[in-house]
Amino acid sequence: MTIENNLSDADIDRIIEMAWEDRTTFEAIAIQFGLKQQDVIKLMRKELKHSSFKLWRERIKGRTTKHATQRGNDVNRFRCSLQRNITHNKISKR
Repeated sequence: MTIENNLSDADIDRIIEMAWEDRTTFEAIAIQFGLKQQDVIKLMRKELKHSSFKLWRERIKGRTTKHATQRGNDVNRFRCSLQRNITHNKISKR
């Protein structure tokens, strides 16, 4: 049994949303949901249409903002300051 089987539909939707966001790192997804980058990729492959998955993979390939260790020191948050507050998030916002 994988961790993906323990996720609710709302959790899966939120993971997909976070995976599409440029500023949300894979580490933030791991903290909230316990999924490693490879698990997120598997989930995206399973849940998205093939064409959408290909677009997502192309979009995140080489994107430094998706990895906390590759980010510059000037980026110190995991979401855009203009993004509206998202409810049901497991990490509280400032």
